Amino acid sequence: MTSSVTITSSTDGENFGAYVVQPSGEPKAAVVVIQEIFGVNAGIRRKCDLLAEQGYLAVAPDLFWRLQPGIQLDPDIEPEFQQALDYMAKFDPDGGVRDIQSTIDWARTETGGKKIGAVGYCLGGKLAYMTAARTDVDASVGYYAVGVPDMLEEARAIAKPLMLHIPTADGFVDAQAQEAMHDGLDSHPKVTLHDYAGLDHGFATQFGKRRDEEGAQLADSRTDEFFGEHLS
Repeated sequence: MTSSVTITSSTDGENFGAYVVQPSGEPKAAVVVIQEIFGVNAGIRRKCDLLAEQGYLAVAPDLFWRLQPGIQLDPDIEPEFQQALDYMAKFDPDGGVRDIQSTIDWARTETGGKKIGAVGYCLGGKLAYMTAARTDVDASVGYYAVGVPDMLEEARAIAKPLMLHIPTADGFVDAQAQEAMHDGLDSHPKVTLHDYAGLDHGFATQFGKRRDEEGAQLADSRTDEFFGEHLS
């Protein structure tokens, strides 16, 4: 069952929206789905639907609400892609993580204290890394995270499992940045990195021309197994 809910920000007491999908039975845990730069669009909503089919309460907070509530953009439409880049430039990631913590708190209350995971894509992958370092989430997954090499010092604060999916031909995360991620995180006992040879940014998008079916299925199967282990 899908619905829209209102979550109160712990930062300033303002309210923001979220897309929620309830599983058919009692949720075994909850997963916060962290948007790309395109907002809570059809692809992110479908990610929530699929998690609910696996028995999770899935919630995708509208993290761009301070810029403009309800943004939904299509990455395959060039003007909308450029608009998304503009939103990303104006977005405050620190505030976004605080809103993710507020969403985690909401989900814990909604599930009666069950474990909470987080999964994010692109900008959301970066936020998933920050969520692992700054919140009380139980497990996090980031797909093609941007900007992680600039935040490697935060890795010392990661106390719960984190998985990162890294496409080696990522047009937004070059080989030097990927190497820095491996150098800084491979030895971390809570972090697992998976490389996807020859794949580009956005390979696991649910819809559109960026998707690589084989790579997406492999990455998603690893995510499913990861959440099955750490959110049970």
